[in-house]
Amino acid sequence: MHAFATHEISNQFDERTDFDLLATDAALNEALTRAGADWCRPQLSQQARLLGSASTWKLAAQANRHTPELQRYDARGRRIDEVEFHPSWHALQALFRSQGLASLPLRDPRPGRWSAWAAGFYLHGQVEQGSLCPGTMTMASIPVLQKEPALWQALQPGLYSDAYDPRDLPLAQKPSLWIGMGMTEKQGGSDVRSNTSWATPLGSGGRGGEYLLRGHKWFLSAPMSDAHLVVARLGEQGPPACFFVPRWRPDGSRNGVRLQRLKDKLGNRSNASSEAEFEDAWGVLVGEEGRGIATILEMAGYTRLNCVLGSAAMLRSASVQALAYARRRMAFGQPLAAHPLMRAVLADLALESEAALALSMRLAQAYESDDTPQQRAWKRIMTPAAKFWVCKRAVELMGEAMEVFGGNGYVDDSLAARLLREAPVNSIWEGSGNVMCLDVLRAIARDPEPARALLHELLALAEGDPLLRAAAHTLAQQLQLPPAQLEGQGRLLVQRLVLLAQAGLLRHTAPQAVADAFIATRLGAQATGWVVGTLDPGRHDVAAILQRAFPD
Repeated sequence: MHAFATHEISNQFDERTDFDLLATDAALNEALTRAGADWCRPQLSQQARLLGSASTWKLAAQANRHTPELQRYDARGRRIDEVEFHPSWHALQALFRSQGLASLPLRDPRPGRWSAWAAGFYLHGQVEQGSLCPGTMTMASIPVLQKEPALWQALQPGLYSDAYDPRDLPLAQKPSLWIGMGMTEKQGGSDVRSNTSWATPLGSGGRGGEYLLRGHKWFLSAPMSDAHLVVARLGEQGPPACFFVPRWRPDGSRNGVRLQRLKDKLGNRSNASSEAEFEDAWGVLVGEEGRGIATILEMAGYTRLNCVLGSAAMLRSASVQALAYARRRMAFGQPLAAHPLMRAVLADLALESEAALALSMRLAQAYESDDTPQQRAWKRIMTPAAKFWVCKRAVELMGEAMEVFGGNGYVDDSLAARLLREAPVNSIWEGSGNVMCLDVLRAIARDPEPARALLHELLALAEGDPLLRAAAHTLAQQLQLPPAQLEGQGRLLVQRLVLLAQAGLLRHTAPQAVADAFIATRLGAQATGWVVGTLDPGRHDVAAILQRAFPD
């Protein structure tokens, strides 16, 4: 033995890699079949195997370790405002784009297209989360840009492309495009109406007209995007409007978008977020004059759906990794996963994960369906509600998953630590928790018909289950409160709404062991609080829940 070989490494296990993310996910496979999206399985299976490979997990770790760097000037002092990324980032972006995830549901006519896209997005988000951001905003921009015929004609080929082109070139020279978003200013945050950036027309202005923008954005997401949709006032005191602002002007010169710095974020570190100044940046008015907030909020409706899916993906990743580790790690003479308290924690993680997936896939179906009051309710009411609840639950459950790994989970280069740092972003971006609750209340007040249709559907899902029926009637009574009183209970109402929806969906889609345990611990007498692991393994078929979550 070597003089300094003081110990051997034993009972230590790395995060689980080299597995098929789709083949091991029964709930996702069932959701695809229900949505009529089985046609996507060959491509999705290939993507799932590639994402689950050890090499892709390594790319994810590298992209978060070697973070983006801002280069304001080239070697001769010319202003370039370029963000340099590690090759791992480009590999992940190319993988994401090659699967059609930047535009699939908006260009493919086949039934189940939104569920197929949601599944691909969900799979990618289990391995790396920062690389979801550019694709999220690009897809969300398409419905807005489609309403601008001249602009859309020029942009459509690049936005529908599944190729990846990382070059920093004028729009006309690129076969593949990314679109970002710029709303937030330092003095306003979520209050976009307090923005002070303004635009001056070049000529007569108006919809489709050219403008020069001046001002400051506290957050300009994905700054290396080929263009951004930006909110600015029409004149220094005018109403907000929405503008399409490319990185390069039509004459081939660099646009006046000056990147001041990159944000040093808690998580989402593979993805660049910047602070920017507009110095007579050239842009085109998108949408009607003075309706910039309504225009950009159409984009936000899609990005919020992506936030829900992204958090559901993290819940899935955390649950799988915790369960795989606990089955191998020995403690007190047996695997961690054999101890009753640990089994309760793992089962709760699994239940939360499947409930988040069921809700996410139902939301995706609503975006594909006709604009009936019922489907409008899922898009306009349940999307912000789900973003509030699922994204918040992900933050808490990432901490619980980290505990399964003990001290190893708390080490900064562990996957558990990365997930914990990553989780809060979805609760904050695209509107924080209170903004989501207010959005739910406003949607109900402005258009009561979808709210009634949603309540009717939730009552139908609750049919035959006393706990669900009781929860539905409690929610209906709460909705009768005066608006002023209801606002103070906004978080409670949204919590009840989401839990009822998740429970009803699980009752109709999941095995009885999963549905019974979720309903009893979230809505019934066993709902003893939100501490993970209060589920009683003696009352529920924990073995069935864990085997479904990730086959042993």
